[in-house]
Amino acid sequence: MLNYLWIPFLIALSRELTSAKAQSTILLPTVSAPSCPAPDPKLNYRPVIGIVSHPGDGASGRLNNATNASYIAASYVKFVESAGARVIPLIYNEPPEILYKIIVVLQKLNLVNGVLFTGGWAKSGLYFQVVEAIFKKALKKNDAGDHFPVLAICLGFELLTMIISKDKNILEEFSAADQASTLQFMNNINIEGTAFQ
Repeated sequence: MLNYLWIPFLIALSRELTSAKAQSTILLPTVSAPSCPAPDPKLNYRPVIGIVSHPGDGASGRLNNATNASYIAASYVKFVESAGARVIPLIYNEPPEILYKIIVVLQKLNLVNGVLFTGGWAKSGLYFQVVEAIFKKALKKNDAGDHFPVLAICLGFELLTMIISKDKNILEEFSAADQASTLQFMNNINIEGTAFQ
């Protein structure tokens, strides 16, 4: 299921790349320059995605709720870069004071075209506050007409459910270890053009 969660993110990313490509096309002689200026060749039109760092150092393989270390797995960076985007780390615990940390991260949101919330472990404290502030800012940007995609993976998706529902106890524990299940297709369903054809 995780493999299909990133499809909307890549679709949004391809739209950003398409619009960037459209901005760098050559103008026809019939198009006047004042209404459609030529693109600046020094600018890079690839989208920039912010990845929120996670508590922990990553060296031990265990992420934790400590606020003295911050970590972004290289796989998330490579994932975004493989789609053609650039990455800006949104360090959740930037110094100095707690409130100021959130403000600094929110200021960095003006530099990015979308955000990726990573998987991990921390569901409380400063990390939760920063993710909540970023998500609310992303909602405001989208409401204002600024296309701002958000991709949440694993814990990131869990955090969004807690933020949207305003209930930190919305998630229930269940046992699903080594539980194989089958995918059953219904009759008369068109799967053409999907991953299942």
